[in-house]
Amino acid sequence: MAEATPSPTALLKRIAYRDGAFGTGERVVPAETAVAFTYDRTTHAVMMATPADLEDFAVGFSLAEGIIHAPEEIRALDTVVSDLGIELRMDLAPASREVFFERRRHMAGPSGCGLCGIESLEEAMRALPKVADGLTLYPAQITAAMNALGDAQQLNRLARAIHASAFWQPRDQLIAVREDVGRHNALDKLAGALARRGVAPSAGVVLLTSRVSIELVQKVALMGATVMVAVSAPTTLAIRIAQQAGITLIGVARADGFEIFTRPDRILEKAAHDVA
Repeated sequence: MAEATPSPTALLKRIAYRDGAFGTGERVVPAETAVAFTYDRTTHAVMMATPADLEDFAVGFSLAEGIIHAPEEIRALDTVVSDLGIELRMDLAPASREVFFERRRHMAGPSGCGLCGIESLEEAMRALPKVADGLTLYPAQITAAMNALGDAQQLNRLARAIHASAFWQPRDQLIAVREDVGRHNALDKLAGALARRGVAPSAGVVLLTSRVSIELVQKVALMGATVMVAVSAPTTLAIRIAQQAGITLIGVARADGFEIFTRPDRILEKAAHDVA
């Protein structure tokens, strides 16, 4: 009988020091486990991640790594749980399998966070596809989207130590939220969820609860999303890459406003009370 997938959180005993005294009690903490991505019985990468939404993780990671270009290129996907961790065991379509093993022959090391295991500066700074134009938003919509994300972070409400990535659309509002102890993992899970549902990332906004580094911008560009919004600030390189990819990058998004770093033309000036 196969082992059950571990819970994404656990209730553990701890000793707390508060107001000058020690006390016993319990706290919900996030689970973290080794997750191996294997393709046709060959291990490609091992990530430390929260054991939740693993099928989305498998698809999103595979898309971000360029191993597949569409979810249907994964012919079979099994989640194998052991004492050591979780294996996401995937069988690829013949064409994808050929590309995967050819790439393996040229890899210098294991991949993972998006920049690990690459061979050159040129590969690290690879050209990204230009995202589409068309989506425009009002400031009140950006604020509404981030407010919705805060309310939807179910795991983080329990453990207070989990990142989230989400997708928000003007008409349908918040349509997908994925959480993980790793910010890259959360975004990969979101990409997988959208791809599996056939949702076009260009028709909405990617929301992030973390700082914005180059890897996250690269993943958003590969998804084809045009607008990304984060609660924290971006790095200089993230701004540069977002500008090159044509992404509207918004950071420091709080209740009282936000800061636009690239492509401000997609955010239209309009009073908040004019937007339903």
